[in-house]
Amino acid sequence: MKKGNEHVLVDTSIWIEFFKSQSKIGDTLETLLKKDSVWVCGIVLFELVRGIRSDSEKAKIIQFLKDLNYIEMTGTLWQKAGELSRSLKIKGITLPFSDILIAAIALDKNLSVFTLDKHFEHIPGLDIL
Repeated sequence: MKKGNEHVLVDTSIWIEFFKSQSKIGDTLETLLKKDSVWVCGIVLFELVRGIRSDSEKAKIIQFLKDLNYIEMTGTLWQKAGELSRSLKIKGITLPFSDILIAAIALDKNLSVFTLDKHFEHIPGLDIL
């Protein structure tokens, strides 16, 4: 695991842990939140909302995420994501579509990815926290 830079794009796996209970991961995210170092993107927001089980949980999550630094895919990033996926496929590596998008955003914006998912380690040049 690499020690990432000060600005992080937080993957869905970390948010699930954060909202679930107090944990070391949650404490680390809390520290990053206090430093205003946390970024969120559309695909992570989608994944979190998709997994919501109640209206009260939805309100809590949406309220919490709405003030974070937000970044979205652009036409250029879609192309870069496709190129990244293709380069991995040539090597015999297939990653989930959502994780390719997260990685493309992080690489383009020089953000670390805070994640529990090991497959991000297959992406060259990606800082992982």
